[in-house]
Order: sequence, then structure tokens, then C-alpha cells
Amino acid sequence: MAYTTIDDPGAYFNTVVFTGDVVDGDGTYHDQAVTGVGFQPDLLWHKGVTGARPHYIVDSVRGQGGSPTEMIHLSSSNNEAETTTNTNGHIKSLDSDGWTAVSGNDSSSRANNSCLNGEEYVGWCWKETADAGFDIVSYAGNATARTISHSLSAVPAVMLIKNRSATLSWRMYHHKNTAAPETDHLILDTNAATADDDSMWNDTAPTSSVFSLKTSTSVNGSSADYIAYLWSEKQGFSKFGSYTGNGNADGPFVYLGFKPSFLMTKRTDSTGNWFMFDNKRSTFNEIDGDYLEADLPSAEVTTSTAVDLDFLSNGFKIRNTSSSYNASGGTYIYMAFAEQPFVNSNGVPNNAR
Repeated sequence: MAYTTIDDPGAYFNTVVFTGDVVDGDGTYHDQAVTGVGFQPDLLWHKGVTGARPHYIVDSVRGQGGSPTEMIHLSSSNNEAETTTNTNGHIKSLDSDGWTAVSGNDSSSRANNSCLNGEEYVGWCWKETADAGFDIVSYAGNATARTISHSLSAVPAVMLIKNRSATLSWRMYHHKNTAAPETDHLILDTNAATADDDSMWNDTAPTSSVFSLKTSTSVNGSSADYIAYLWSEKQGFSKFGSYTGNGNADGPFVYLGFKPSFLMTKRTDSTGNWFMFDNKRSTFNEIDGDYLEADLPSAEVTTSTAVDLDFLSNGFKIRNTSSSYNASGGTYIYMAFAEQPFVNSNGVPNNAR
């Protein structure tokens, strides 16, 4: 029996938490090299934990630009076009074992800083490879119904697309969003419920070689540039599913087939934020609060009654009645990546934390 396709999830996805240390003893500022990822990230999603800082999303395909030269970035917490003319305080480079964060010494830009002395930050890192079911696709729009090739050699379960050229929202395809997900989409930078709109995916589900687009300027406008992040499910490593809330403190158990290291959830039948959890900021069960929101620049919420859930050896368990993730009859989607497979390829099970 094949229990997992990946025995070492940390070779393809990892979370690193670090504290800003960018001021020397003489008061001068310096860049900070963040290490411990275990590989060179192709996608870095970076967020201030203790401060209200924007989300920064950089990748190896869009690369660097601007002056000074830093990574070209987007943000999940707003709908702005990518920034190519940078100011101090963003991500300088993706490195062999992490990344380099830039400290800004301009007080006017400190709210947008990606590395401030003494503040805590988190970086979620992915390696682009079909083996782990992750592909980054850059393309130019043409305002004509079309297909775009990808390199997953598997059907994408999640597609996250942003118009790089314009102030337009992120659009997400999720294969468990509704009974007909190719007709619907979610918006990453808002708390909006699922929208029914065939102008995104042309009412056509993706295949193992292409994904379909129609004419919305959010995904395929004339002469605009786009970036698409695509994930397919890999047994024992990643799962993109849905669950129904029960409105009870003894909430749903969601089977993943692995111990999660990262989880993002979103209510789809009503408004609700995008909640983000990981095993590096919250190291014990229950996870009492300790969440960030992909659609907001807010600092981490640590209120013990805000969110209660467990990361288990084979899934996650909801332990609160909040309508944001456990309304009776409410529907929710999630994205989850593994710390360890429930059972490795040698048949050895992992333990709950």
C-alpha cells in the first residue's frame, strides 16, 4: 500500500519564524539573512507576526527588480499591482537556505517593513517541483478565452492568480469550493463569500496539462501580466478539501493523511476571513488563537478563545463554535501541507504532537 509519495515534507515546504535583528550596536542598519528553510524557496509568503505588517509574496519566476534591486512583490492583504520600484524594507533575495530581508531606516515606511528590530516574522516557503505538486506560471493576458499550459503533470486542485499590472483582486480556483468549482471563484484579499462568475475559468475545469481562462481582466486582460500559483494534491504531503461546520465545541475532525505543518481555512457560503495556522508559531495543542489572516495586515491574534483547534497525526480537529470556521451547516475550504505523513513509505506511523 502506498501511504505517501513524500517521506520528507520539509524538503518542499517549510515555515521559518525569526526575530528582526537589523540594527548594529552603533545604530546602523543592515540586511538580515534568514536561514533554516532547508532549500532555496521558489515562493516565499512573508508576514510580520507581532506587528501590523503587510503580507509580502515573492517568487523565483518574477524575480528581482526596481532600485535598489529587491524581489518584486505582491501582497495578499491588498489588491495592488506588483511593486517593481522598491523602497527599503522588503525582501532582497531568495537564498540557498532562506532569504534576505531588508531593513528600512526611513520612519515613513516602517509600517511596510519586512524586518524591524525586535519584531517577530514568519515565512512560509515552497519549492517549485511537480514531485511536490507546485508550479508557478507567468503569462500575458489576451482577453480571449484560452488555455494555459502548466507543468504539474496532474490536475491542479488550487489555482491562485493575480493581475501583476493592475489594482485587481486575487482570484482562487479551489476544486472543493462548490459542486461545480469551475463556475466559481474566491477572492484572497477580501472576506467575500464564493462568487459565481464564468468569466474566470470559462466554466472549464483544469486538466493535467492546462488550465482554462475566459476574459475577466482579473485573470486574462489584454496586455496585462499575470502570475499563477498552482497546486495539485500529493498523498501524505498536501490536501485541499472542504468541510461542513457543526456549530459545536466538539467540532469537525478533518482527515488529511498527515500531520499538518500549515493550514489555511476560509468560509465559502458567507463572509469570513482567511485564517492561517502553522506548527512553528503554535507548537502545542490546543492552538489557542495564534492565527494570521491572509486578507488583512493585522498582527497575529493570540486571544485564547478566538480559535481552538488541534493539529493531529492524521488531520485537524476544530474545538470552537466561531462562525468563521465552525458555523452549523457552514461550508469551508482549506489548504494544508504536511509536517509528517501519517504513515511513511516504510509503513511507520508518526505521532500526534
